Amino acid sequence: MEWKRTNYCGDLRIEDVDSEVVLMGWCQTRRDHGGVIFVDLRDYTGISQVVFKMEISEVAHLLADTIRGEFVLAVRGKVAHRIEGNVNPKLPTGEIEILVETLEILNQSLTPPYVLDNRDNVDEKLRLTYRFLDLRDSTLQNNLMLRSQAMQIVRNYFTSQRFFEIETPILTKSTPEGARDYLVPSRVNPGLFYALPQSPQLFKQLLMISGYDRYMQLARCFRDEDLRGNRQPEFTQIDLELSFTEPEEIFELTEGLMVKLFEETIGVKVETPFPHMTYQQAMENYGSDAPDIRFDLKLKDISDIASECELRVFKQVVDKGGIVKAICVQGGAEFSRKELDDLTEFAQIYSAKGMAWIKLNNDGWQSPIGKFFTAEQKEALEERVGLKVGDLVLFCADNTKIVHDALGNLRKEIARRRGLINDSEYRFVWVTDFPLFEYSETEKSYTSSHHPFTMPDLDDLDKFGESSPEKIRSRAYDVVLNGVEIGGGSIRIHREEIQNKVFRLLKLTEEEIESKFGFLMKA
Repeated sequence: MEWKRTNYCGDLRIEDVDSEVVLMGWCQTRRDHGGVIFVDLRDYTGISQVVFKMEISEVAHLLADTIRGEFVLAVRGKVAHRIEGNVNPKLPTGEIEILVETLEILNQSLTPPYVLDNRDNVDEKLRLTYRFLDLRDSTLQNNLMLRSQAMQIVRNYFTSQRFFEIETPILTKSTPEGARDYLVPSRVNPGLFYALPQSPQLFKQLLMISGYDRYMQLARCFRDEDLRGNRQPEFTQIDLELSFTEPEEIFELTEGLMVKLFEETIGVKVETPFPHMTYQQAMENYGSDAPDIRFDLKLKDISDIASECELRVFKQVVDKGGIVKAICVQGGAEFSRKELDDLTEFAQIYSAKGMAWIKLNNDGWQSPIGKFFTAEQKEALEERVGLKVGDLVLFCADNTKIVHDALGNLRKEIARRRGLINDSEYRFVWVTDFPLFEYSETEKSYTSSHHPFTMPDLDDLDKFGESSPEKIRSRAYDVVLNGVEIGGGSIRIHREEIQNKVFRLLKLTEEEIESKFGFLMKA
């Protein structure tokens, strides 16, 4: 074929009437109406209706009779107005059609194993088997085009902020970063392996030491971990590093990027500055370090009230160092017993042993546990959780982790069921002051919550000799959008004595430090 495409299928408009055009694409549908053949010709930009009539071209009309779904076509013809009654207001090209003079079938297609525009009702395994067909779907194509647009915006934004885009190695050495590495055997060094990077962490720190000041990269990362919706074996992240900076500068840069990305891709105005809360505040109020702040349903600690009531299970939990927390659901008194049982089963997914509840009706408390509270305790509890007539209170009593896991997820489930979440709303929040260390039950030792190069809060340096390292705060921060962590970072340690304190607490030997991080420590 020696034709040259003049236009894309989704670009033609009423202004193009009487123009001679050449289009190329896939047959979406074919319809024969009394000898006039209509084909919806599709490419990634959209659809144009092309029309074959005997009086325009007998050859093209006869050939069009053989067209089937997903045939690849090239057509030459003239843009014309659609006749009255055939205009399709749902299509950008719905006012025009192309009267075909010449047709070439570039490739035929077998009958697709499923209807392409019915993708949502097709088994995922079948779609993955025919991935090339699945990727023709407009939703997936729009997602990939949006991603491409976003990547270009990111590059332009950071270029304007004096960042260098620098590629870091893909084949590297294994360093501890929280997940398992993918290993690649070396052909020239039998028995030795490269590791694919979980992140460019060490490389970008070396770049700062080398004086590059501001680095960015759309970095490919590889992590050998169990698949989840937000965990993939390979992914791309916007990776940054700055010299001589403070968290406030990172916050300002990130917020500026979010404003630009959202406005230029989906036309949404993002309000800045983003609110801030500490890790401790997030866990206490939302039961999660990635809080969804689009709705209220905050957790309320009632351990002091619960410890004084006559309900034995509450008193025992508090006596053992656990906590009792509650969620007040406005209008929740209308929940049926089955709905309450369903919520209890949901909480048990997160290791909760049960779920106590109270409904406040016009005639007072309705609850299996109401008899264990005095009038004063009831009044104190109602005030603490904000209980009003028609509301429901759900309780969880256990150790801190289980209570936060159970109620943190339960508040999101209740919000989903009661329609409290506005899907068109985008609420950002910064979470700061994460713990520097966390205790691993499997390894019976402390590990870095982020990575071993995260700077401790300078006010907590004297806590390194104490018995509770988990109380040491870090200068780390996450940015959270609608309950999903979308980014995070930290100030790096730049003083050797602090770095050595961290290594010692992690129980790294001199040999391990030299083997894993020697090149960085020397720098």
